[in-house]
Amino acid sequence: MTATDPHRAIEAVFRIESPKLIAGLTRYVRDVGLAEDLAQDAMVAALERWPETGVPEKPGAWLMATAKRRAIDVVRRAPMLERKHAELARELEAREAPDFDEALDDPVGDDLLRLMFIACHPVLTTDARVALTLRLIGSLTTAEIARAFLVPEATVAQRIVRAKKTLADAGVPFEVPRGDELASRLAGVAEVIYLVFNEGYSATAGEDWVRPGLCEDAMRLGRVLAELAPGESEVHGLVALMEIQASRLRARTGPSGEPILLLDQNRMLWDRLLIARGLTALARAESLGGARGPYALQAAIAACHARALTGDATDWARIVTLYEELGRVAPSPVVELNRAVAVSMASGPAAALPLVDALANEPSLRAYHHLPSVRGDLLVKLGRAREARREFERAASLTRNERERHLLLERAQQCA
Repeated sequence: MTATDPHRAIEAVFRIESPKLIAGLTRYVRDVGLAEDLAQDAMVAALERWPETGVPEKPGAWLMATAKRRAIDVVRRAPMLERKHAELARELEAREAPDFDEALDDPVGDDLLRLMFIACHPVLTTDARVALTLRLIGSLTTAEIARAFLVPEATVAQRIVRAKKTLADAGVPFEVPRGDELASRLAGVAEVIYLVFNEGYSATAGEDWVRPGLCEDAMRLGRVLAELAPGESEVHGLVALMEIQASRLRARTGPSGEPILLLDQNRMLWDRLLIARGLTALARAESLGGARGPYALQAAIAACHARALTGDATDWARIVTLYEELGRVAPSPVVELNRAVAVSMASGPAAALPLVDALANEPSLRAYHHLPSVRGDLLVKLGRAREARREFERAASLTRNERERHLLLERAQQCA
């Protein structure tokens, strides 16, 4: 394997192999922080050797063997060589290179799944889980994560360092949870992936309304999780939801990056390949049986939009029914607000306005800009322009996204 720019080729290989490499090393050294350091050392060795020798036929195995030798050195040189360190060194030396080779060649090995559960462990804060998952599983650099979430690089670095220390101090085992714990922990992993996706699909702050790169990272993580947990319907539901929503990305913004709302989008720009993949994942989720979970239900709602050639052709009555089911499975004020939007499309704004007004005193929606935005839209349709203008202005004051603020102020101005 050769490349005109060996350093770029090495970086590309490392980005692909890094998650499996760290996962495999964590199993042996039992410390995710040390495993990442060892992987980085192997990368440095590759940068020194491969420009001269070329990228090996099995680069992952080469990196693992190099990291393994470095692990043995680290353990031997530890200032306090406890018995467990000596045992670990003997265990590492006893393992032959083909074991590492075989582990790296396994695309759905348990090690990667274990690493995902570590990165998303509930002992960590949500921000730390997101940063660590993108770093270890997504292979993003600290700078890339910081740019994506519009926070200083030092903040992300600190989150990652603290996360590793927290995991080490808590003695988090490198294992896949079992029984009832598996379902709850799997939900936590899926939540982190969907948080990443949502930040890309509708950025909470900054100049850009969408960040496709984050959506792509989240979809990649979701596909990995679906391979690692093929019997979990909600994982396939999550993949379906992300694929179908991502199909609209090209149509969500105009030439200057301005937001374009769902019913105003040019559906010819929707990515039919992603829709097809999403519908396939949804069918797989439903084929596994059992009650539909929140992701599968949201994917079913997204599928209603994807199947409609125009906004008017959308099966809004079915969407209302699906939101009612979602409200029973995962009740929340946001779900009720979305149901109200569907009711307005199915039965008219007069039927939906009382549903929205019932949410006015909901504490969790006090700073949620979509609540006044939805109410403003309903008031416009009811011919109450003056009231609608106040709602759009309030919504604009609540959002932290500049593109969305501009859109809301524009809508307020139109009410004048």
